[in-house]
Parts: sequence; structure tokens; C-alpha cells
Amino acid sequence: MGAVKGEDGLDGGWGWMIVVASFMAQFLSFGSPQSVGVLYPEWLSAFQEGKGMTAWVGSMVSGVALITSPVCSACVDNFGARPVTVFSGVMVAGGLMLSAFAPSVSFLIFSYGIVVGIGCGLVYAATLTITCQYFDKKRGLALGIVTTGTSVGGFIYATLQNELIELFGLEGCLLIIGALALNLMVCAGPMRPINLPGYYLKQRAALQRTEEPEPLYTKPTAIIIDTDLKTAPVSADNAATIKLLIIKEPIELQECEVEQKGGILSCSIVARAIKKIMRPYGQYLSETVELLQDRVFMAFCIAMFLFSLGAFPPVLFMEDVAQSEGLIDGIALIPLVSIVAMTTGIGKLVLGVLADMRWVNSLYLYALTLIGTGTALLLIPVSKSYLGLQVLSAVVGFFSGNWSLTSYITTKIVGIERLSQAHGILMCFGGFGITLGPPVVGWFFDWTQSYDLAFYFSGTCVLVSGLFLFLATLPCWNRTSEEGHSPVEEDVNTSQQPTLDCDKVASVA
Repeated sequence: MGAVKGEDGLDGGWGWMIVVASFMAQFLSFGSPQSVGVLYPEWLSAFQEGKGMTAWVGSMVSGVALITSPVCSACVDNFGARPVTVFSGVMVAGGLMLSAFAPSVSFLIFSYGIVVGIGCGLVYAATLTITCQYFDKKRGLALGIVTTGTSVGGFIYATLQNELIELFGLEGCLLIIGALALNLMVCAGPMRPINLPGYYLKQRAALQRTEEPEPLYTKPTAIIIDTDLKTAPVSADNAATIKLLIIKEPIELQECEVEQKGGILSCSIVARAIKKIMRPYGQYLSETVELLQDRVFMAFCIAMFLFSLGAFPPVLFMEDVAQSEGLIDGIALIPLVSIVAMTTGIGKLVLGVLADMRWVNSLYLYALTLIGTGTALLLIPVSKSYLGLQVLSAVVGFFSGNWSLTSYITTKIVGIERLSQAHGILMCFGGFGITLGPPVVGWFFDWTQSYDLAFYFSGTCVLVSGLFLFLATLPCWNRTSEEGHSPVEEDVNTSQQPTLDCDKVASVA
């Protein structure tokens, strides 16, 4: 497994091959989940379940992909992007093919929601991490291109799945889509790491230790210390010679004493082994708590939760809204889901380019997209024409392209070294929102037999998330906190969190 050494290849060269491979990986893995709104009416008619229950399938696949982000990010850190992407191909393809034989919605929640969702989460973590490693100055553009793969996949798969259902039925459609997902293994090929992952470094260190044979016998020596050494003057000409002969390390001496006192050595070995195993988990939890204590990052996580809670249900229910209101019979040639996906891809590219501009504040740009999305969602119940739904779907899709900004902003807040862990935490918040959003909207419909109250709820959540993020990251909060702390406390806070300074984040471009 070759690694690219140095930073000569950043912002170009092989990095663009990484962008192409990551784009195709997200295209193949997220194509079907992003256009699950086409499958939703088919599942409703096939299993005759309520809208709230059936909505769990679409919400779980995207929610699980984000909730498992911390675990997926840890897998990428330890094993690298290439093996993780290969394994994700097995997960996504297997889950889609299993869904073709689903006897109930409960089985679909497992096969399509959980299995495919975990595979998508692995792809998402691997592609974003490897792209951020290969790009610095053009990171916003690169991430915009990579994340556009999900939108292009949703646009093409929406029409593709509709045609496959007409030709081969729902089961045949899922089998063909699952077979296409096997090409994820091919996308993993170009993903050469810049630095070797942790697992390979441990294996190399273990191999070097085994190649160096230990001596069969070590001559014991004694420690001889002259008592007059303390009073003797220290000079270069008259230097005291100390014969150091270490019999055993201090830790080994303690172990021998323990062994002599009642044979408790085995217990101490087990305790040390458990402590050694648990040490990385404890360190991870302490670093997580440290990240969540930062006001800007915590506000970003809360905004992500509210945005995911309200913005994802329209993608799932948009086609059903048009059919329930009698605005269209069946599914149009270009479904509303395809319009959302297409404009989302455009939004990712445009927002990614804007984020790279120095005069643009990426955090406030993200808050602006949240406000725009919330306003459009609030207008959907007012629209009583299919053309109006198309326009609002395009607006929602364009502003939903802010997903390309999440890795960029997270890097600005915590730095590239902690990107994987921080982005996993952020996506976990988003995953809970996506998981809860569609079932809540479905229950609103089952309760009121109308989508109006559901979309008012969704729009309010997204609008509040944008306003909250904008207000929580204002620089005036820094001046207020500085007035309430003594100079000593300020020095401590500055030394503990040098990369999480809010003034730096508030002025990032």
C-alpha cells in the first residue's frame, strides 16, 4: 500500500484523480438513497403500511449513514480510505440486493435502511477525508465537486429507477441498482493515502520488533555511585565516571515485588492490558468533550441537527405531496426529486467556489443557506400548482448544496488534524435529525391527512437553525466573555484551545 510522501501533490496532480474517484463513489452509493422518493410510493402500495412507518426506510438509510460517522471516521483513520471504500461496496450492494427480497417494511428498514446506510457512511467518511488530505487552497472547490456526486446520482437514479420499475418491477430495479453499486470497489483503486494509516504503522512496528532478535543472555551489572560525587567540582577535565549497570527497569522491579507478594502479578497484567485497551477510548471521549465545549462548533452541531430534521423530509415526500394534492397523475418524466438533486449539485459547486473566496465568510454563508431553505419550505403549503412546487424544489435543492461546506467549515474550526473526529461528531448530529424528520412528517400527515402542518414544522426548524447559528457565532459574544473573565482565566483558555478561538472562526473565509 503505497503512500504519497510530502505535500508536493497538494491542490493538483493525483489529487484530481482522487476527486474523480470520490465523485463516482458518492454517485454510486448515494444515488438510490437520494432518490428514495421514487421508491416510497411503490413501497406504500406493496406493503400497505402507514406513511409514518414506511418513511422509516428512507430516513434510516441517510440517518444511519451520518449517525455512524464517528465509527466510520475511526475506520478511515485506522485502515485508510481504500480498504474502507472496498468494504462499503460490499455493504451497499448487498443491502440493495437484499431489499429486493424484503417481505415487509421491517425487513426493509434493516436491509435498505441499516445495511445500505452503514455502507454509505463509510463511503462518505472515506471520500471526504482523502479529498481534504490532498487539497488545501482549492479544498472548497474539490469538496464541492466530490459532494456533487450525491446530487448527480440522485438526479440520474430518480429517472433510472422509475424506468427500471416500469420494465422489471420493484425487485428487478433493486437487483440492478445493487449490481451497479459493486463498482465502488473500482473507485477505491486510486485512493492512495498521503500518510500510512494507523493500522499499517502498528503492523510495521510489530514486524520490526520481530525482526530484531532479543539476546539470549544479558550480562547483569550494578549501579556504582561515588558518595563524594556531590561535593566534587564539575569540570570538563575532572569529570566523574559512573559505571551504570541497570539490572532491570523500575517497572520490572515493581512487577517482581508484586510477584513475590502473593502472586498478584497476573492480576496486574490483566489490569494493565485493560487499561491499555481502554486508553484510546478514554482519549477519544476527552477530545470529544473538548470539541463540544467550543461554542462555535456546538452551535454548528445544533444547527446541523435542526437543518437535517426539517430539510430532508421534503426530498422524501415531494412526489407524494404532488400526487396527494392532485397536481399530477403518477410520476413526471423529470420527478421533483430529480429537480432537487440537480439543483443541489449546482448549489454545491457554487457554494464551494464561494467558500474559497477570501472576502466570503463561510460560516455566515452556511447560515444564509439555512435561512433560504427554511423560507422555501414554509412556502410549499401555499403553492397550489405543480410549477410552483418545481420552483420551490429548485430553491430548496440549491440551498441544500450547503453540504459541501460542512467539511470546509469544520476544518476551519478545528484544523485538518482533528477533521475526521470533528466531522464525525457533526454528521452524527445530522444523522439523528435525518432519522427523526421523515417519520415525524409522516405522522403529521397520518394525524391531519395533510402535509401543510408538516411542512410548516420543517420550515420552522430550518429557519430557526439558520438564525441560531448566525446569532451564536457573532464576534460580540467573544467580547462579552472576555469582560467576564480575569486575565489569568483568559490565558488558561487560550492555552487550552488555541485552534478553537472564536475570533478566528468568525473571520474565516
